[in-house]
Amino acid sequence: MRKGELTRQAILDVAVRMARFNGLSGLTIGSLASACDMSKSGLYAHFRSKEALQLAVMERNSEQFSEEVVRPALAKPRGVARLQALVEFWMQWYAHPGGCLFLAAGAEFDDMTGPLHDQMVSDQRRLLDSLARIAATAVDEGELREDTDVFQVGQEVFGVLLSYNWMSRILSYPDAAERAWTAFNRLIESYRV
Repeated sequence: MRKGELTRQAILDVAVRMARFNGLSGLTIGSLASACDMSKSGLYAHFRSKEALQLAVMERNSEQFSEEVVRPALAKPRGVARLQALVEFWMQWYAHPGGCLFLAAGAEFDDMTGPLHDQMVSDQRRLLDSLARIAATAVDEGELREDTDVFQVGQEVFGVLLSYNWMSRILSYPDAAERAWTAFNRLIESYRV
């Protein structure tokens, strides 16, 4: 990477961390410039607008999710083991200080129109599609019934993950992970061959 690309990447990493705490709407060129020890004009040269910055942060967040959750899960054996790994890494993702930017963006942009809403919807669909595709590998491997609706599995696993995040982060239930795994295992057993 060239120096400008490295600088932009470093800025976006800081911006993702900040947005996890303050949401994308709370992210400003000024606050980010201060956190990066840059001038506003120097930062503005990289993004040109707050919306461009927010979109770039959403993209970087997706890249980080792929690096921390999807790729390590894909390294596991195909099938239920891969789906379990995805859930495990996803639960770790929720433990980031400040929370999950995907969830924050969903709450911020669900009733809006425009590029930020569209990107949020695209990100959410990719998350569900990842779950469905990995569930499909379990069908292909003969671990789940051939008539399994893999998108339904994806939606239900997503529900387990969302519930886990709520019970763990918001309500601080100490057994949130255990209950999430109980729900996940019950779900998988209902589709077993």
